[in-house]
Amino acid sequence: MAITLENVTDVVTASLGRNGEIDARQREIMTALIKHLHAFCKDVKLQHHEFLAACDYLARAGQICDDKRQEFILLGDILGVEVLVDMLSNPVSGSESESTVLGPFYRENPPVLPKGASTVLKNFDDQETAYFEGHVRDADGKPLAGVIMDVWEDAPNGLYENHDPDQPDYNLRGRFETDENGHYAFRAVRPVPYPIPDNETAGELLRYMGHHPNRPGHMHFILSKDGYRPLISQVYDSSSAWLDDDSVFAVKDSLVAEFKKAGPELDTELHVQFDFVLKRAAAEDRIAAE
Repeated sequence: MAITLENVTDVVTASLGRNGEIDARQREIMTALIKHLHAFCKDVKLQHHEFLAACDYLARAGQICDDKRQEFILLGDILGVEVLVDMLSNPVSGSESESTVLGPFYRENPPVLPKGASTVLKNFDDQETAYFEGHVRDADGKPLAGVIMDVWEDAPNGLYENHDPDQPDYNLRGRFETDENGHYAFRAVRPVPYPIPDNETAGELLRYMGHHPNRPGHMHFILSKDGYRPLISQVYDSSSAWLDDDSVFAVKDSLVAEFKKAGPELDTELHVQFDFVLKRAAAEDRIAAE
């Protein structure tokens, strides 16, 4: 068959599964990808030198990836793709807490700390200490004991410890567990706004878009308990800069908290109260986990 501008998309999609078995989901994904990609090229009348520049760009992005920086996730953040995929993967249908992006700075197996302990391993002259606490409940309002909670944040210099050789290992990271009342508590510092990495290909994309790299101050959370859907979320400082113009589009109204002046009994400068609601895992998810 002669390939023409009018039939090339149909010819390519018709080739799917011709010489190798693919399942229905693979066919659905590849058909949509080809159709949308071809439509994009036609819409902007993509030129060959632009196609070659895009191939070079993607190749350079791949070369940047290592155990500290996953460039393609960063590019997905900048384009709003990760937050979109997160919303598609974790739809909110009731009172459960909203999720948002994981971000590129999470580290597995942070130190396990007792309730109320501090994650601070290095002090900064301009830091503001903060006491975080709240309750974790199910959709019926029942307190959930034994919820494992990973928390992490940037330091007052705007850097996460795994990107700052001057910070101790696992600074401002910790793992906590809710008590019999579903209550959690820990001490940390007020997270500050910071720029995502804007060098290399991420910076090129931001400049091409005419956008900025800045994120508002936030504390990261991962909550997990058997029988419940894991929650990856962030809690944002209501007074932070960039709250209404996040570079990765991850801020949601329900995740904004007020950092209030703390009472003397807390031995911190600020007090943050924030509750979470976990959704029960679907039956098939629970079976798979077992």
